[in-house]
Amino acid sequence: MEYDVIVAGSGPVGLMLAAELRLAGVRVLVVEKLTEPAGHDRAGVLHTRTVEYLDMRGLLDRFKDGMATVSGLPFGGIFSRGLDHTLVETGHPYSLLVPQSRTEELLAEHAAALDTEVRRGHELTGLAQDADGVTVTLATPAGERRVRARYLVGCDGGRSTVRRLAGIGFPGFAPSVSALIGYVTLTERNVPKRWQRTENGVVVLAFPPEGGIGRVVVIEYGRPHPPAGEPVTLEELRTAAHRVYGRELDVVEPVLWMSRFSDATRLAESYRSGRVLLAGDAAHIHFPIGGQGLNTGVHDAVNLGWKLAAEIHGWAAPGLLDSYHRERHRAVERVLLYTRAQLALMNPDEHHVTALREVFEELLFLEDTNRHLTATLNGLDLRYGDEEGPDGDAAADGGTGGGTDGGAARRHPLVGRFAPDLELEADGLTTRPAELLRRGRGVLVDLTADGAPARAAAPWRGRIDVTTARAPQGGAPAALLVRPDGHVAWAAEPGAAATDGLTAALARWFGPQDWR
Repeated sequence: MEYDVIVAGSGPVGLMLAAELRLAGVRVLVVEKLTEPAGHDRAGVLHTRTVEYLDMRGLLDRFKDGMATVSGLPFGGIFSRGLDHTLVETGHPYSLLVPQSRTEELLAEHAAALDTEVRRGHELTGLAQDADGVTVTLATPAGERRVRARYLVGCDGGRSTVRRLAGIGFPGFAPSVSALIGYVTLTERNVPKRWQRTENGVVVLAFPPEGGIGRVVVIEYGRPHPPAGEPVTLEELRTAAHRVYGRELDVVEPVLWMSRFSDATRLAESYRSGRVLLAGDAAHIHFPIGGQGLNTGVHDAVNLGWKLAAEIHGWAAPGLLDSYHRERHRAVERVLLYTRAQLALMNPDEHHVTALREVFEELLFLEDTNRHLTATLNGLDLRYGDEEGPDGDAAADGGTGGGTDGGAARRHPLVGRFAPDLELEADGLTTRPAELLRRGRGVLVDLTADGAPARAAAPWRGRIDVTTARAPQGGAPAALLVRPDGHVAWAAEPGAAATDGLTAALARWFGPQDWR
């Protein structure tokens, strides 16, 4: 077998996934039909959960360099009271404003540092899978070529060739909104930056005071949506802006790029078909509001990477790889729900929607409501693995509180959540769970005096790291088992039996103790 995994697509999702696989020692080939990065900034914000993932892999300082942070973002175009990151539990109460082109550049550097093989100008045109692997057909500058791998992951966008060839259904809602975006030249000066809801739609203008290159976005409800691949012309952009904005915009050449998009909302029926998997826009599309697409795709990659690596290395518990679909499909259903809700709030319907916006504005001033929406839009409400484990059974034995109630194991409230940002002292040094996860392996943090959890985990030391530490600030569990993606697989309360359910959780997420 030439490779363990072929990743189709070298956007942020494909690069993040490839890097996660390389961290785990997997042989990866990334194929990309474009000969150069697109350089388009369709997205420009990294949400709190994505920031936590970057911190977990030691990348955050590079992403923050020269970039701004914001402690809140608008919901549905409501700016008077935005989402408030200070209301949610996280060590990073902000979103990071990073252009997508910069995100791709930094993730490409990260993947290259891990010796990831990336071949540009290689377009996937065919695939055939069997019991042992997948044969991929590529159109390359040197002609057609076939490459073999154990698995193929499609990170090749909303019009995914991999999804189509694998026969994975993509049900959802057809477009009802037509939108244009253009990075173009404006001859006028001192055009105010604005996000404006008008009687005919929404317009976004962002140009420097002296004019020149900037951004125009025009969103129209109820208009026919041309095919997504149809080129946008300057005249089309001018006309649409005039319809919505109510006056002419003198946009001219040079043009960096223009594109059209819609509110088509679709979710793959399955994230896996045999040895073919999907991630990012290949698995889900929606209206691009609030940077949800890029962030959701990165979350897919971090969830999938370690599970696919475990399957390849042979120690995955039965059904571990299938838990990727269960966890992420459920999570993305909520993303699609909330993007549709926000787009509905932006509708220019003065009679009904304006009243609804005013009600939502009041609700956003309520801390509990704002906290709920902020957590949901940032992916902070997710609880992986707390209701069912990789094999689909109830996961009570995989994450207990170290005690029982009526004979049934009690799940610790941290199980399934992202690991808390605890200050730890280990080997005379101060550290945090995120720093312990830099190697991309699971981690057991033993905070007990007798070291019983560390001893119980000894048979799994080839697959997880074990750290004996103390939490000087208090408030920590007695012990914590963390998956490679940063989510808690098991935890024990102080004073309880500190190993109850630990070996079951280790076997559930990291395979049998007698592997090999």
